[in-house]
Amino acid sequence: MTYAVGFARPDRRYWAQPVDQPMSWHAVEAHRPTDELDGEVELAVCGAIVQVWGSQQWDRMSAGRSTCAECRRLAVPAS
Repeated sequence: MTYAVGFARPDRRYWAQPVDQPMSWHAVEAHRPTDELDGEVELAVCGAIVQVWGSQQWDRMSAGRSTCAECRRLAVPAS
């Protein structure tokens, strides 16, 4: 599975996510090229509503401290 990167905008937060949550970067299942998803509002694998940033790669960002722990757990790279 390929994952795009989504950013949790304050106006598009998932209802269960605290507004001050620092983990703003999320994984989004990409069923088409990420550049086609750029700017789209999508559902992240953890359930957060995010806006896709097509220029970012989840494989590179997923190790960062500002990424969602639930997305890191669910978006495991295929072996």
